Amino acid sequence: MKGTNYDATGRRKNSIANVRLTPGSGTFEVNKKDVLDYFRRETLKMVVEQPLEATESLGKYDIKASVKGGGLSGQAGALLLGISRALIKADENLRPILRKNGFLTRDPRMVERKKYGQPGARKRFQFSKR
Repeated sequence: MKGTNYDATGRRKNSIANVRLTPGSGTFEVNKKDVLDYFRRETLKMVVEQPLEATESLGKYDIKASVKGGGLSGQAGALLLGISRALIKADENLRPILRKNGFLTRDPRMVERKKYGQPGARKRFQFSKR
């Protein structure tokens, strides 16, 4: 079992996370940095670790992830989905737990495009009656 890799991809907004799960001691690297150094906000670190906590596999796997695109919040969401998918490849019995917590659903919300003749997607220029 040692040396077995489980690869998965997660996406959210404009972020893409490629995750590699390896049975090990529990090291967690994101873009060759420690997870705490990369996601400086405690809430983002919690978001990323949710699937591991739910499946009680926090110290069981070494995680190496590369994340690109979007902002930190979107990257954390992409990483959550990637880790969840990789955990399922490692152990299919974890699927009901992850599904129940909503970690396997790809968040479809994207930024609405800007429309022509106005300053943003929904914002309008000030209306003048006369």
